[in-house]
Amino acid sequence: MKRFYIETFGCQMNVHDSEKVVGTLLARGYQPVDSAAEADLVLYNTCSIRDKAEQKVFSRLQQFKRENGQGKLFGVLGCVAQQEGERIFERAPHVSLVCGSASYNRLPELLREVENGGRRVTGLSLETEETFETPVTRRDNPHRAYLTVIEGCDKSCAYCVVPFTRGHERSRASESVLAEARELAQAGYSEIQLLGQNVNSYRDPSPAGWDFAALLDAAGRTPGLRRVRFTTSHPRDFSPRIVDAIDRNPVLCNHVHLPVQSGSTRVLERMRRQYTREDYLERVAWIKGSRRDIALSTDIIVGFPGETESDFGETLSLLDEAGFDSVFSFKYSARPNTPALALSGHIPDPEKGRRLAILQERQRAIQIRRNAALIGRVEEVLVEGFNAATGQWIGRTAQNRILNFAARDGATLAGACLPVRVTRAGPNSLVGDLI
Repeated sequence: MKRFYIETFGCQMNVHDSEKVVGTLLARGYQPVDSAAEADLVLYNTCSIRDKAEQKVFSRLQQFKRENGQGKLFGVLGCVAQQEGERIFERAPHVSLVCGSASYNRLPELLREVENGGRRVTGLSLETEETFETPVTRRDNPHRAYLTVIEGCDKSCAYCVVPFTRGHERSRASESVLAEARELAQAGYSEIQLLGQNVNSYRDPSPAGWDFAALLDAAGRTPGLRRVRFTTSHPRDFSPRIVDAIDRNPVLCNHVHLPVQSGSTRVLERMRRQYTREDYLERVAWIKGSRRDIALSTDIIVGFPGETESDFGETLSLLDEAGFDSVFSFKYSARPNTPALALSGHIPDPEKGRRLAILQERQRAIQIRRNAALIGRVEEVLVEGFNAATGQWIGRTAQNRILNFAARDGATLAGACLPVRVTRAGPNSLVGDLI
C-alpha cells in the first residue's frame, strides 16, 4: 500500500487544490498518513505570495530530508513550483516532482513517471485552457466545501506573481459549477465557498455566457444549501448586480472581501490596480447601500515602492471612510518576475514595519467599535468546532465573524446552524449565548 503526506501553504485556492490532489492520489490507490515520517510520497503545495512562505517550503524540505528522507519520494506543487521551476532540483536534489497548478490535470501521468523511477519530473506549462477538477475530491471539512469557478489571473498587478504561477484566467462552465454545488448539497454540506484569484472576473465559456453575478444568483438557489460565500473579488470587476443578488437571496452570505491594497490613487496606479480611490469608494457605497447589512473586509499592502507618508495617510483615512469590518494587512514583499522590482523608492523594512503597526492599531480600534455595535443582536452561527480550553463552541456568522458560545449539554453541535445572541465583543471575535 502506497502512503502519502501533503502539507499545504497559502490561500483557500491552495487548500482546495490540495483537496483535489488528494482525490487524485486516492484514485491511484494511495492512502493518507498524518506525518511525513510515515509516507512513501511527500508533497508540498506551496505559496509564493510572500518571501517568507517560499523560504518556509525550502526549510521544510531540508528538515524532512534530514529527519525522514530515506527511501521517500518528494514533490513540490503550486506557486513556488511554477516560479522556481527546475531550479528547485538544484536547491533540493532529493525532489523528484515539480508541478505548477496549471498542470495538475497531468498529475496522474506525472505520478506514474515518478513511481517508475523518473527523476526531475516536471509539469510547468501555463499553456492551457483547462481548469483542474477531479472525479474524487477529499473534503477536509464535513460541513463547508470550496468550489473553484475560475483559475488564473489576467490583471498583472505590479507586485503579484499569480499571473506567472497560475496562468491566465480560465472559467468553468456554469452548468459544471452548479452540478457540483448540487452534489455538495445532496452530500450534506451546509455551506459552499466559490473560489477564484479574481472570482468576480468569471466569464462563462458555455453558450449561457453568464457573468459572476448570474452564477452567484444561481448558486444561491441550490436546494439544500444554507450558505454560499465567494472570494476573492477584484474591484475593477465588482458590479452593483453582485450586491443586488446578495440583497435578493439570504442564502448568499452578507459579506464581501474586496482587496483595496492602498488608499492612495497614486500608489494604486504604480501598483497597476486599474482603479482609483474614488472608484473603490463607489463600490463601497454600493455595498453599504444594500438593504442587508453586508460586512466588508479587505487586503492592504504598506510600504509599496514610492509610497510616501502622505500616501500612507490616505490609506489610514480610507480605513475610517470605508469602515472595514476586518483587514488583512502586509508589508510589501518583493517577488521575482514582477514589475515592482524595477520601481524606484523601495522602502526600508523598519519603516514598513512602523507603518504596518500604525495601520493595524487604527483598524483594531475600528473593529472594536463595529463589533461592539452588534451586542444584543441575534446571529445565525454555523458551528465549526469546540474549544476545549475555553469550554466554548466556535461558530461563524454569515458576515464571516467568529462567534464563541457555551452550550448547556454535551451534544455534538458541529455543522448545526444555531441562533446566538451576542453578549460581548472584542476586536477579532464575538461571544454570545445560545438561544
